[in-house]
Amino acid sequence: MRRTALTTAAAAILCAACANTALAGETPTVAAADAISTAVADPLRPAEDTARDDARKPARIIAFAGVKPGMIVIEYAPGGGYYTRLLARTVGPKGHVYALVPASFADRQNYMDRMNALAAQYGNVDIIPTDFGNYLLPQLADLAWTSENYHDFVNGGTAEPADKQTLAALKPGGIYFIEDHAAPGTGLSATKTLHRIDPAAVKSQVLAAGFVLDGESDVLHNPDDPHDASPRDFDGVSDKFALRFKKPG
Repeated sequence: MRRTALTTAAAAILCAACANTALAGETPTVAAADAISTAVADPLRPAEDTARDDARKPARIIAFAGVKPGMIVIEYAPGGGYYTRLLARTVGPKGHVYALVPASFADRQNYMDRMNALAAQYGNVDIIPTDFGNYLLPQLADLAWTSENYHDFVNGGTAEPADKQTLAALKPGGIYFIEDHAAPGTGLSATKTLHRIDPAAVKSQVLAAGFVLDGESDVLHNPDDPHDASPRDFDGVSDKFALRFKKPG
């Protein structure tokens, strides 16, 4: 029964990906879809994470990003680990997740204890306090990931350095996935006031770093969001964009 349920979930992921082919550009393999469905159903995920799944649609987002078993993944600013757990389970024991947190977080003992405990649960995660614009990992990565953070990188002056460092940290053909709260037509003017960013501004910065745009998805688009309030204050699910870039080669 368990295997049947996972296979059904994997089929649903494949169908959703196929429906979005015009935007997403890539359909996951059966093995990837099965790994993603297993990750979403992971019993180690806390209730506060699973309660957010309807809004965040993790299975479809991970499939769009192109995460597969065996991948080496860089995750920037993992927060409480919502996606860290999902990425760790999706890439599996032959893959690895390097979850990078700001260097200053090394002094946040409670946070580091919580995240290191998460890493110990999965066995394929390292929590690394570092400068996002200047780091060296033991190996090149297949994919870099950041979710709902890029506007903060802009606010902290780390977006462009991180983009350039990501290009250096990825294998040729590696993927750079960015998801954030949308503020269309605002450029960089809403990153501090509304904690949102114009997807066109993200594209401009990442392309300038040397990436090529490889796909975009409207899975998290909410046409009812007026884009005039911070996601923290908006009474509903904020409109988000998801972009997939690729390192040439």
